[in-house]
Amino acid sequence: MATSTSTLETDEQVRVQDYLNDKIQTSTDFESLESLLSNLRTQHELQRKQLSEAQEALSKATKSSNDHVETTRKRAEAFNEQQADIDRRLMALTRSNASDEATKRFEAGIRKLQRLELSRGYIGLLKDAEDLSTNALQSIQSAPRLAITSYSQLRNIVEQLKEAQPAAEGASPHLVDYVGQLASKLRMELKGEFTSQLQSTLEQIKWPSKDLDLSYGLRLQWKEHVELLLDLQIPELNSYESASKQRNAQPPVLFPLEVMVHPLQLRFKYHFSGDKPTNRLDKPEYFLAHINDLLNNLGGFFTSFLQPIFEQKSQTVGHQLAWHFLSASDAYITALLPMLRHKVNAYLPQISTHPQLLSHFVHELMNFDNDLRETWNYMPDPYSQEDWRGLAWEVLSKEGWFDRWLQVEKNFALARYKEIVDTPDSGHIDYEGVDPSATKPTRAAIRVNDLLETITERYQPLSSFSQKLRFLIDIQITIFDQFHERLHSALEAYLAMTSTIGRTVQGADGQASVEGIAGLERLCRVFGSAEYLEKKMEDWSNEVFFVELWYELQKRVRQNRDGGRNVAGSMSVADVASRTSPAVSNRQTMDSRDETSEGALFDETASAYRRLRLRSESIITSTLTSTVRSALKSYSRVSTWATISDASGSATTPLPPTADLAPAMRTLSTAISFLSRALGVAPLRRIVRQVLLSTQTYIWGNVLLRNAFSSTGALQLASDLDHLCNVVDVALGPAAPAGGSKGILQKMNEGLLILNLDAHALQVIGQTDESTRSEQDKALGLWEVEKRLFKDNESARDVLADLGIETLTEAEARGVLEKRVEIGK
Repeated sequence: MATSTSTLETDEQVRVQDYLNDKIQTSTDFESLESLLSNLRTQHELQRKQLSEAQEALSKATKSSNDHVETTRKRAEAFNEQQADIDRRLMALTRSNASDEATKRFEAGIRKLQRLELSRGYIGLLKDAEDLSTNALQSIQSAPRLAITSYSQLRNIVEQLKEAQPAAEGASPHLVDYVGQLASKLRMELKGEFTSQLQSTLEQIKWPSKDLDLSYGLRLQWKEHVELLLDLQIPELNSYESASKQRNAQPPVLFPLEVMVHPLQLRFKYHFSGDKPTNRLDKPEYFLAHINDLLNNLGGFFTSFLQPIFEQKSQTVGHQLAWHFLSASDAYITALLPMLRHKVNAYLPQISTHPQLLSHFVHELMNFDNDLRETWNYMPDPYSQEDWRGLAWEVLSKEGWFDRWLQVEKNFALARYKEIVDTPDSGHIDYEGVDPSATKPTRAAIRVNDLLETITERYQPLSSFSQKLRFLIDIQITIFDQFHERLHSALEAYLAMTSTIGRTVQGADGQASVEGIAGLERLCRVFGSAEYLEKKMEDWSNEVFFVELWYELQKRVRQNRDGGRNVAGSMSVADVASRTSPAVSNRQTMDSRDETSEGALFDETASAYRRLRLRSESIITSTLTSTVRSALKSYSRVSTWATISDASGSATTPLPPTADLAPAMRTLSTAISFLSRALGVAPLRRIVRQVLLSTQTYIWGNVLLRNAFSSTGALQLASDLDHLCNVVDVALGPAAPAGGSKGILQKMNEGLLILNLDAHALQVIGQTDESTRSEQDKALGLWEVEKRLFKDNESARDVLADLGIETLTEAEARGVLEKRVEIGK
């Protein structure tokens, strides 16, 4: 039954009215009243079902909540009953009426039981350790290998205790210490017994004399004792493997080799300690050579007899320890090195205040290291990716002697450099020291280069990249920079002396030292030295040693750039780049994975020498050009070109050069003859070309275009040019270009071609057929060319092409042709 609107609340009545007003607005809406009522009934039925389902879900949730509350109540009651039972039992057990006090007494009892159990474990462990030690000591003579087995087990217990200490927060330090001492004592007992047995056998063999008794029985006895000592050392080798992963530890000396080397150590100490004649501070090569003698004389014994034992042992110890037994000779060298280290550590403080002795010792030690690497192929750890660094590295890097040694070497190098530059003949050009076709440097440049090559040989054996780079920058590049400064100062001094103020201050005597050949020689010293050392730096940059150093530098910069660390010692990337090459700090280069990126260690220094070379070459060119122009001034004042007549009556007779050209010819001959001896072919040709082009410009502007020429005058000018070029070619000698110097003066040659046109040549005019064209070209004389040249530009270009002229413009050709007196009338 529908709910009456009278029973609805006010807001509900408003909502019903709004709904009806919305649905029934016109009379036609009553037609759909039936469907509207049907929809309402459907919605009402759906809402009633939803309400029923919600009430059912609420009923279930209420029941579940009540059940959970009841279950929780029962569990709480059960817990309280159990707690009360535990409290009663605890109080009965501890005879206490308070539960808190009873709990404390119970916990104290539990702790006592735990300590008792722990003590029982300690006692068991101590008993096992004591039993292993006792059994090993009892078996030394009768069953030595069983003794070694017991020692190995005891050693394992020690290692396990040490490994368990951190987790136990150091709970049993006394136990660990006691068991460790027990194992160490047992080791000493076993090692002492086996060592004495091996020593007894070695005495029978007569080790280390030259006449060894290597009978079969003694060899078997020796082999047995060696194997026992090696087996005894196996646990320690395992410990070494663990330690070497954390630090760069020295490879251990094997026990049998330690025994066999002992008499060698006594002999070494006898000869190279105290006041023995062989123990000299200035002769470290004595004790280093003694070590080499021991290797050469006794190395064969270890290779022949110890190597087979190593091969068997390497198959039983496992891959991790096998490398200790790969090479008997390496093991022998490793056994000899401790006594050498001891000697070196005692020797260094004695020579620390003697620079020459320190330098000599370090280089002898590096040579010794190289001998071990190259002759004996010494590799203490064959699985390492790096070569053996050597005793020199230990002395310089680990012991901290590198800075002192570097300063000593730098002082020696700079002192030698000062001797070189202070030698009276250091500034003389060395004409014999290089190839005849090359530029000649000064003797100082050659000696400086020899000094730097010697320095390279001295630090090349270093195994540390940082130390090599320090040597390169602190010594070699420093000397390069100082010599560059010296050459630069010499060039600046020349410019100052040749300036107006300089000429005024010096007077005639001072001018003589910078004029003529003397001035050119000064410039050639700078140019030749700069070019020589620049080329040497290019050659060095292609050598394997410096290429590898460059690649290693790039690699380190890439690795360290993100972390901001230095690439070599205290030098940052910027420091290294400023002294070697800008490519070092080039971000694009460093991001590239291509290790063949452009650049070299001497880029920065070579660039400085290149700039100095180019500047000095430019000054040589300008100086010679200025000198030649000064010599041509009298020639430019000749004014008889228009009145010269052919005295011989034959134009084919060679004309002598004009008298006023003689100063320029002498200047060119003298200067170029000197330059051809002092300079290489390429720079000589560059300079002569520039001088000739300048001479051409001067003669063109001051002679050709300022005078009128008769036919004989034009011929004289051409003859003068030929004489001038012949002088240059003779002075150049083998360095003369293939076409001669006259080929450089193309503009002058073409101008003289026009100037020397024959005014009486047969004129062939009006013939245009191809059969007579060649004759027409040959007949191009002064007047034909004048007619076509001045007709218009197109005609001018055609006639210039017919004459084979390529460089002159139409205007320039007309200007030259107008200088003929016949045209100018």
